[in-house]
Amino acid sequence: MTTPTRTETPDRTTRTNRNRGFAAMDLSKQREIASKGGKAAHAQGRAHEFTADEARAAGRKGGESVSRNREHMAAIGREGGLARVRNRNLKAAGTTGDVTRTPAE
Repeated sequence: MTTPTRTETPDRTTRTNRNRGFAAMDLSKQREIASKGGKAAHAQGRAHEFTADEARAAGRKGGESVSRNREHMAAIGREGGLARVRNRNLKAAGTTGDVTRTPAE
């Protein structure tokens, strides 16, 4: 559970914000419940299973919408290039492990 925080409401009283319900549960408990829901949906015939063609079309559609923003695509490429150089330098220094992100400079 997360640490509660106090916020001021419009009537100037304070209340404690905490995760409630599903968000307050342990991650393994959330997965267990979600798994049961998925199994029940499949058993009832309500779950949709994507075909390879549907999945391919969805991926293409998402890729097209993301690639319209050239600045975003450039940032992705730049980050990947920097990560590659960083990992190569770590490997040369004898450090193990893949470091993929550092705080923005």
